[in-house]
Amino acid sequence: MVGQRVVVRRVLRGETGPTGGPAMTDVLGVCESWADGVAVVRREDGSTVEIRTRDIVSGKPVPPRPSVRLRVSAREAEGHASPHWPGVVREALGEWELRTEPDPGHRVRKRANSCLAMGDPGVDPVEAARTVEDFYATRSRPAMVQVETDSEIESWFRSAGWSVVPGGESLFLLGSTSRARRLLAPRVTEPATLRVDGPRARASVGDRADAKAAVDGDWLGVHGLYVAPDSRRQGLARSVLAALLDWGAEQGASTVWLHVETDNSPAIALYESIGLAVHHKSRYLRAPGPL
Repeated sequence: MVGQRVVVRRVLRGETGPTGGPAMTDVLGVCESWADGVAVVRREDGSTVEIRTRDIVSGKPVPPRPSVRLRVSAREAEGHASPHWPGVVREALGEWELRTEPDPGHRVRKRANSCLAMGDPGVDPVEAARTVEDFYATRSRPAMVQVETDSEIESWFRSAGWSVVPGGESLFLLGSTSRARRLLAPRVTEPATLRVDGPRARASVGDRADAKAAVDGDWLGVHGLYVAPDSRRQGLARSVLAALLDWGAEQGASTVWLHVETDNSPAIALYESIGLAVHHKSRYLRAPGPL
């Protein structure tokens, strides 16, 4: 148990409990030592408790407390994507966000042309769905929503006839910027060139590797990582990531996040190797009828 987060129940000698028997209490923290008849547990506030092992009634390991980053809602986490696309028009529908690009260029991106349907829309689902459909119809765009996978909101849309848009399911990964930088540093093979434009930056290694990032408060979002097929497995993805994370750290970003499609196993392995973990999964649904 030493080194693990544990909960220990112990007898309080000389005290009486509410039922007339011995009083007991629980101690939650990390077990720092267990020797010479004494266990030492460090609580989360930093204080330590010495417990005689003969006073211990029970004890068991408990899972680590989730990091503060992982405790934010999916809606709050997804909201940090705004600086990536400054040209996107956004309209609030309660906590939902209607998004569209007036000038999408060569392709209409799902993330920038769908309603972020997470949180409370402030109206009943039928009215919310109708508002979404009207918003995109007036802009000659298909009505789509981005939902948290397996959420109640997704269930309602599916029951109303909305269907999954192929190729749009992704993981939202996040982690510590400082830890990711440490894990990247030893294996960076070639420095990347960095170009900065306000809260956004782009890192590249010639025309072989490229990625973008944007800062929103103390969150750094990375997107669009690309490595040319004939330049893969040479550490170039790590090079551009390292440049972006170094820049983000200079801007005060302590959390790094990104989206990765669920079927992109090599990318997921790369991101997990630098300490990023799954926060939530999302997918896109389209309104009944042809796209």
